[in-house]
Amino acid sequence: MNKINGYTAEEAGSLVKYVCEGKLRGKTLTKIFEEYAAKTGRAKGSVRNYYYALLKKSDDEAVKKVLAGTDLKAEAIKPFTDEETDRILRAILTEKSKGVSVRRAVLNLSHGDDKLMLRYQNKYRNVLAKQPEKIKAIMAECGLDCSPDGQKRIEDKINELYDNMTAALKSENDRLTALVRKLSDENRLLKLQIKNLR
Repeated sequence: MNKINGYTAEEAGSLVKYVCEGKLRGKTLTKIFEEYAAKTGRAKGSVRNYYYALLKKSDDEAVKKVLAGTDLKAEAIKPFTDEETDRILRAILTEKSKGVSVRRAVLNLSHGDDKLMLRYQNKYRNVLAKQPEKIKAIMAECGLDCSPDGQKRIEDKINELYDNMTAALKSENDRLTALVRKLSDENRLLKLQIKNLR
């Protein structure tokens, strides 16, 4: 069998066995990929991608041998409808306008479902690369700033708020330091007066 993502036939067989055993124990594919990656020193994403690439070649004779006796098969990928795509893009772009990263936005949108998160992220990046005008149209529709420096303005505003908070905290710290100094001086003075009364 030709290598796929650098795996030999033995490594492919090892992964298939690991997946089958993990599924029997009730583990999710996400957890299985994570554990297999840790065990082999490979990246979790690389393990996942390899697994699905292997299943897609199930008509290959060498792959058939590796998969023999298992019920592993690739699920058909259901493409997003135009309405779903627009809804996903609106949600991601709205989060981005608040200073949230795309990764965090898709994580929130998918409610922690790794597989769904990856699909959302891939869809966003695909549209961004191939249909940038669609991104601009949805941003305009949502009333979001779609000018090139829109994100910079948001970051500048966040930085300004941060600087104002820092200045206010520094001012309060200086005021409290002066108050502590004054109270310490008064305390010393009182101690001295008490001492002189004796």
